[in-house]
Amino acid sequence: MKKMLLVLVTAFAFSIPAWAVVDLNTATQSQLETLDGVGPKKAQAIIEYRKKNGAFKSVSDLDKVPGFGAKTVDNLKKDITVGNPKAAAAGKTDKMAKEAKSVAKPAIPVAIPTKPTVPATKPAAMPTKAKQ
Repeated sequence: MKKMLLVLVTAFAFSIPAWAVVDLNTATQSQLETLDGVGPKKAQAIIEYRKKNGAFKSVSDLDKVPGFGAKTVDNLKKDITVGNPKAAAAGKTDKMAKEAKSVAKPAIPVAIPTKPTVPATKPAAMPTKAKQ
């Protein structure tokens, strides 16, 4: 039973990188190789481009890397991001993150209702019995 559990956990652990979104600016060669259609040569080309030209500004910049065309970049867009850890964690592309930032949320003042104030009055004096 323990061996079966170990096999399942190991198989699951090695399949996780395939689900994660890869940041082109921080990914290692092995992380880049988890992308569909990216082998050792293309992963190395990305790293070399990054070293020579600096950080990618958008996912679309990937088509400037030798071996990547517009079609390849389009196929990878769902799996890659550029410098946006929140998007990477959520599985979004940089385009989606930019669109989310560009949507302005209207500032709506929120009025907190208060209880109406009632003037404080002294209670009427209780009639006292007169001493007889």
